[in-house]
Amino acid sequence: MNMETNIETDLLVSTVRRFVETEMFPHEEEVDRLGHVPIEIGKAIEARSKELGLYACNLPEEVGGGGLGIAQMALIEREYGRTSHALQSWAARPTELLMACDAAQRERYLLPAVRGEKRELFALTEPDAGSDVMGMKTNARRDGDDWILNGSKHFISGPCMPDFAIVFAATGVDETPRGPRKRVTAFLVDVGMPGFDCREGTKCVSYRGYKTFELHFDNVRLGPEQVLGEEGRGLELSGKWLGMGRIWVGATCCGKAERILDMATDWAATRKQFGKPIGTFQATGFRLADGAINLRAADLMVNDAVARAEKGVMSDADAAMIKVFCSEMLNKIADDAVQIFGGMGLMEEMPIQRFWRDSRLERIWDGTSEIQRHIITRSILRPLGA
Repeated sequence: MNMETNIETDLLVSTVRRFVETEMFPHEEEVDRLGHVPIEIGKAIEARSKELGLYACNLPEEVGGGGLGIAQMALIEREYGRTSHALQSWAARPTELLMACDAAQRERYLLPAVRGEKRELFALTEPDAGSDVMGMKTNARRDGDDWILNGSKHFISGPCMPDFAIVFAATGVDETPRGPRKRVTAFLVDVGMPGFDCREGTKCVSYRGYKTFELHFDNVRLGPEQVLGEEGRGLELSGKWLGMGRIWVGATCCGKAERILDMATDWAATRKQFGKPIGTFQATGFRLADGAINLRAADLMVNDAVARAEKGVMSDADAAMIKVFCSEMLNKIADDAVQIFGGMGLMEEMPIQRFWRDSRLERIWDGTSEIQRHIITRSILRPLGA
């Protein structure tokens, strides 16, 4: 990443890079083949993450986290991006949404997550409501002081069976200048509660080993102490997570793109045809040049978004631009790498096909490219009344 560095940031990057290369790289092929992370491998990564002070490094020191800032987290996410989510997710960064916990909830959910005693899922997406959050069907109705939760979620990702989920549900309807709008509330729901069925979902060809879960709620009774934040303010909570989440996606895309580009460059410099390295032919060399240009541009965009976020002025459109540009940059570099490797790029014995498959998901999760472009378009037109 092209940004000013100092001894501390250099040490952070070198530490994380060494962690990724020694604890995760060696297991990539096995995990992709098995379709899951063997528990002993996951636990070893988790333990090493704690030893290095990287576990929960995104949360404040006051709750036992590492207290790293936005710029430092961007560097970490970029390094983690060089490997599979299936592996790096064991070096956990609990969601910042848990900082909305009240005192009792901190003891029950936040602090155990920081210590690695519990893991959570962020449960927003539904079978009929992916990017259309207002199409959410999961709902919670009042019953005295309690809430009765019904509905389902899918494509909820995580490395292993969770201990609890942060579930978003409609709890009413508010009238707004733009018409009726669902009131959405976040709930902390423990796995194993009566009526809550949490199971592994469909398998994805991208990031094999990174699980998806299906969550089903059948009259799950929740007490008022299980509301996260304020009733009706769930979308504000999710927005905070999704905004920075899209910056982290951009950073991880840059890390993965760098690794792919390095491999493609080495191949182009050593693979010969017609007596010359294939990289000396314009058709191949220009792919490398375009990749280097786009990676540089993506890194600079991430740096700019990080600077805006640190000043508290990053907009939804800023985050959307990062998500679109970086994910599509990565996809182009991955696709070009397959072309540079030729037939070998599609062979299972080579890692390029795996990077190609993994890269494709980045244009879909955390909001598709189409949704991001909609957000950007809205930011351009709304000030003009359109």
